[in-house]
Amino acid sequence: MSVVLRPWNRSDASALSDAFQSTPDLATQFGDADLSTRPAAEAFIEQALRLDEHVKNWAVVEDGVAVGNVGASAIEFRHETAWMYYWLAASARGRGYATGALIAASDWAFENGLYRLELGHRVNNPGSCRVATAAGFRVEGIEREKLRYGSDRYDVETHARLAVDPAPEAAAVVSMTG
Repeated sequence: MSVVLRPWNRSDASALSDAFQSTPDLATQFGDADLSTRPAAEAFIEQALRLDEHVKNWAVVEDGVAVGNVGASAIEFRHETAWMYYWLAASARGRGYATGALIAASDWAFENGLYRLELGHRVNNPGSCRVATAAGFRVEGIEREKLRYGSDRYDVETHARLAVDPAPEAAAVVSMTG
Protein backbone atom coordinates (compact mmCIF):
# COMPACT_ATOMS: atom_id res chain seq x y z
CA MET A 1 0.00 0.00 0.00
CA SER A 2 1.11 3.48 -0.81
CA VAL A 3 0.50 6.19 1.82
CA VAL A 4 1.25 9.83 1.05
CA LEU A 5 0.48 13.28 2.41
CA ARG A 6 -0.80 15.83 -0.06
CA PRO A 7 -3.02 18.91 -0.04
CA TRP A 8 -6.77 18.28 0.19
CA ASN A 9 -8.87 18.87 -2.92
CA ARG A 10 -12.55 18.80 -3.83
CA SER A 11 -12.25 15.26 -5.19
CA ASP A 12 -11.62 14.11 -1.59
CA ALA A 13 -15.13 15.16 -0.51
CA SER A 14 -16.68 11.69 -0.73
CA ALA A 15 -13.85 10.18 1.31
CA LEU A 16 -14.18 12.94 3.92
CA SER A 17 -17.93 12.40 4.11
CA ASP A 18 -17.41 8.63 4.45
CA ALA A 19 -14.88 9.14 7.29
CA PHE A 20 -17.28 11.52 9.05
CA GLN A 21 -20.19 9.08 8.80
CA SER A 22 -18.25 5.90 9.65
CA THR A 23 -16.15 7.21 12.54
CA PRO A 24 -18.36 8.81 15.23
CA ASP A 25 -15.42 9.82 17.44
CA LEU A 26 -14.29 12.27 14.73
CA ALA A 27 -17.21 14.60 15.48
CA THR A 28 -14.98 16.64 17.81
CA GLN A 29 -12.48 17.16 14.99
CA PHE A 30 -15.07 18.83 12.77
CA GLY A 31 -16.77 21.14 15.27
CA ASP A 32 -20.40 21.64 14.36
CA ALA A 33 -19.93 20.75 10.70
CA ASP A 34 -22.25 18.17 9.17
CA LEU A 35 -20.19 16.48 6.47
CA SER A 36 -22.79 13.90 5.48
CA THR A 37 -23.19 15.34 1.97
CA ARG A 38 -20.63 15.84 -0.75
CA PRO A 39 -21.35 19.61 -1.08
CA ALA A 40 -20.89 20.09 2.67
CA ALA A 41 -17.64 18.10 2.59
CA GLU A 42 -16.41 20.15 -0.41
CA ALA A 43 -17.12 23.38 1.45
CA PHE A 44 -15.34 22.09 4.56
CA ILE A 45 -12.28 21.16 2.52
CA GLU A 46 -12.12 24.63 0.99
CA GLN A 47 -12.73 26.49 4.26
CA ALA A 48 -11.07 24.36 6.93
CA LEU A 49 -8.61 21.92 5.35
CA ARG A 50 -6.53 24.52 3.58
CA LEU A 51 -2.87 25.29 3.11
CA ASP A 52 -1.86 28.88 3.80
CA GLU A 53 0.79 30.76 5.77
CA HIS A 54 -0.80 30.07 9.18
CA VAL A 55 -2.45 26.67 8.64
CA LYS A 56 -1.27 23.57 6.79
CA ASN A 57 -3.53 20.55 6.30
CA TRP A 58 -2.47 17.46 4.41
CA ALA A 59 -4.71 14.57 3.50
CA VAL A 60 -3.38 11.18 4.58
CA VAL A 61 -3.97 9.23 1.37
CA GLU A 62 -3.93 5.45 1.13
CA ASP A 63 -3.93 4.09 -2.41
CA GLY A 64 -5.50 7.28 -3.76
CA VAL A 65 -8.20 7.67 -1.06
CA ALA A 66 -8.05 10.27 1.73
CA VAL A 67 -8.32 8.42 5.05
CA GLY A 68 -7.19 11.12 7.46
CA ASN A 69 -5.57 14.47 8.07
CA VAL A 70 -2.44 15.83 9.67
CA GLY A 71 -1.93 19.50 10.15
CA ALA A 72 -0.18 22.43 11.71
CA SER A 73 -2.04 25.54 12.84
CA ALA A 74 -1.17 28.69 14.72
CA ILE A 75 2.06 28.69 12.71
CA GLU A 76 4.08 31.54 14.11
CA PHE A 77 7.53 32.31 12.78
CA ARG A 78 8.49 34.96 15.34
CA HIS A 79 8.68 32.33 18.05
CA GLU A 80 9.00 29.44 15.54
CA THR A 81 6.04 27.47 16.92
CA ALA A 82 2.99 25.58 15.67
CA TRP A 83 0.13 23.45 16.99
CA MET A 84 -0.01 19.96 15.45
CA TYR A 85 -3.03 17.70 15.06
CA TYR A 86 -4.13 14.52 13.31
CA TRP A 87 -7.05 12.19 12.77
CA LEU A 88 -7.78 9.00 10.87
CA ALA A 89 -10.95 7.26 9.76
CA ALA A 90 -11.54 4.08 11.76
CA SER A 91 -10.76 1.94 8.69
CA ALA A 92 -7.19 3.31 8.53
CA ARG A 93 -6.26 3.03 12.21
CA GLY A 94 -3.72 0.63 13.68
CA ARG A 95 -1.30 0.71 10.73
CA GLY A 96 1.05 3.48 11.83
CA TYR A 97 -0.37 6.07 9.44
CA ALA A 98 -1.07 8.72 12.10
CA THR A 99 2.42 8.36 13.58
CA GLY A 100 4.02 8.39 10.13
CA ALA A 101 1.98 11.41 9.06
CA LEU A 102 2.85 13.30 12.25
CA ILE A 103 6.55 12.54 11.78
CA ALA A 104 6.44 13.69 8.14
CA ALA A 105 4.53 16.88 8.99
CA SER A 106 6.90 17.59 11.88
CA ASP A 107 9.90 17.09 9.62
CA TRP A 108 8.32 19.56 7.17
CA ALA A 109 7.82 22.08 9.99
CA PHE A 110 11.41 21.82 11.20
CA GLU A 111 12.77 22.06 7.65
CA ASN A 112 10.69 25.22 7.14
CA GLY A 113 11.95 27.19 10.10
CA LEU A 114 9.87 26.05 13.07
CA TYR A 115 11.53 25.05 16.33
CA ARG A 116 8.79 24.00 18.78
CA LEU A 117 5.76 21.91 17.86
CA GLU A 118 2.96 21.37 20.36
CA LEU A 119 -0.11 19.17 20.53
CA GLY A 120 -2.67 18.01 23.03
CA HIS A 121 -5.14 15.16 23.44
CA ARG A 122 -7.93 14.32 25.85
CA VAL A 123 -6.56 12.19 28.68
CA ASN A 124 -9.20 9.58 27.84
CA ASN A 125 -7.68 9.09 24.36
CA PRO A 126 -4.74 6.70 24.83
CA GLY A 127 -4.47 6.05 21.08
CA SER A 128 -3.69 9.70 20.40
CA CYS A 129 -1.12 9.64 23.21
CA ARG A 130 0.60 6.63 21.61
CA VAL A 131 0.77 8.47 18.27
CA ALA A 132 2.26 11.58 19.88
CA THR A 133 4.92 9.75 21.88
CA ALA A 134 5.86 7.45 18.98
CA ALA A 135 6.34 10.57 16.82
CA GLY A 136 8.81 12.00 19.34
CA PHE A 137 6.51 14.38 21.25
CA ARG A 138 7.32 14.48 24.96
CA VAL A 139 4.66 14.86 27.63
CA GLU A 140 4.72 18.29 29.24
CA GLY A 141 1.70 18.29 31.51
CA ILE A 142 -2.05 18.25 32.05
CA GLU A 143 -4.34 21.19 31.36
CA ARG A 144 -7.38 20.69 33.56
CA GLU A 145 -10.81 20.80 31.92
CA LYS A 146 -9.44 22.56 28.83
CA LEU A 147 -11.87 21.16 26.28
CA ARG A 148 -15.66 21.14 26.33
CA TYR A 149 -17.75 18.89 24.11
CA GLY A 150 -21.44 19.27 24.80
CA SER A 151 -21.76 19.64 28.55
CA ASP A 152 -18.67 17.55 29.35
CA ARG A 153 -15.23 19.00 30.09
CA TYR A 154 -11.99 17.09 29.48
CA ASP A 155 -8.48 17.33 30.81
CA VAL A 156 -5.85 17.58 28.07
CA GLU A 157 -2.35 16.14 28.14
CA THR A 158 0.07 18.42 26.28
CA HIS A 159 3.13 17.25 24.37
CA ALA A 160 5.89 19.06 22.51
CA ARG A 161 8.73 18.22 20.17
CA LEU A 162 11.69 20.52 19.60
CA ALA A 163 13.84 20.66 16.50
CA VAL A 164 16.80 19.62 18.68
CA ASP A 165 15.04 16.56 20.16
CA PRO A 166 16.24 13.16 18.97
CA ALA A 167 14.45 11.81 15.92
CA PRO A 168 11.67 9.37 16.83
CA GLU A 169 12.45 5.68 16.60
CA ALA A 170 9.28 5.04 14.60
CA ALA A 171 9.75 4.99 10.86
CA ALA A 172 7.71 7.40 8.79
CA VAL A 173 5.52 5.09 6.70
CA VAL A 174 4.15 8.13 4.94
CA SER A 175 5.77 10.31 2.28
CA MET A 176 4.85 13.90 1.46
CA THR A 177 3.98 15.18 -2.00
CA GLY A 178 2.83 18.56 -3.27
